[in-house]
Amino acid sequence: MKNELFPDLRHYLEASDFERLTPERLSLLEPIIAFGREEWAAGRSLVLNCICTHNSRRSHLTQVWAQAAADYYGIPLTAYSGGTEATALYPAILETLQAAGFHCQTLAKGENPIYALRTGPNTIPIIGFSKRYEHTFNPQTGFIALMTCSSADEGCPIVLGAKARFPLRYIDPKQADGTPEQAAVYAERCRQIATEMMYVMSQIQKQLR
Repeated sequence: MKNELFPDLRHYLEASDFERLTPERLSLLEPIIAFGREEWAAGRSLVLNCICTHNSRRSHLTQVWAQAAADYYGIPLTAYSGGTEATALYPAILETLQAAGFHCQTLAKGENPIYALRTGPNTIPIIGFSKRYEHTFNPQTGFIALMTCSSADEGCPIVLGAKARFPLRYIDPKQADGTPEQAAVYAERCRQIATEMMYVMSQIQKQLR
């Protein structure tokens, strides 16, 4: 059963164009879909840990869009994120997600702020802050690891506690920081990841409904 989402976020998700997915990207998504189907068919909820180097941009985007897509399709899933080191969630990520329809609340300020991001009025908030992937806030075993950057993918050939590990590298929007193109680059990466997570969840849900 689909969850009630905020209208702007629902419209954003429903604008996902699967025709934009290239054969190369589909080849990365299909193993994730297959494993997700197996887990759900076996009666297990899906748990993701989205991992990049600094847990500041791509891993957060993958986490929140995986959760939003799962909430949209009514798939039992909880998404987390982490890095090989901790920094802070980059402000442009928060701004981009708010523009897409998430409701965001600051829970704690400081060098590494903590945010609550909601997909709908009655959904469980996504807690966003930078941390190492093995941080106690994150699952320690039984999760699916999505490696969202080349550095983390190459540097962590084994993710302790993961039942499965999949490379899903994205180009870092950081390259546009401080430039006139920053907002557009972050919006483009946001749209790409949202579309891919919607495709993954749509295929899992289609197979098992």
